[in-house]
Amino acid sequence: MLELRPNCECCNKDLSPQSSEVYICTFECTFCLKCTQSILNFVCPNCSGNLVQRPIRPTSALISNPASTVRIIKKNGCTQTT
Repeated sequence: MLELRPNCECCNKDLSPQSSEVYICTFECTFCLKCTQSILNFVCPNCSGNLVQRPIRPTSALISNPASTVRIIKKNGCTQTT
């Protein structure tokens, strides 16, 4: 089951479990739309995999399967990928 991490690893922006502006890779590295588009060009800076829109967990499912509260952020933010 996806962790639904609560923040962007680049800019630390809060990301709601219901947001359609969240992108992840296969390792669940998590980024906001702005960082994904403007900095990362849809490529994960951690694994070089592609970033895709994270699915939304229905509110009723969040009751028994809540989103993660663990914040992960890259120490120096994200850099432009080549």
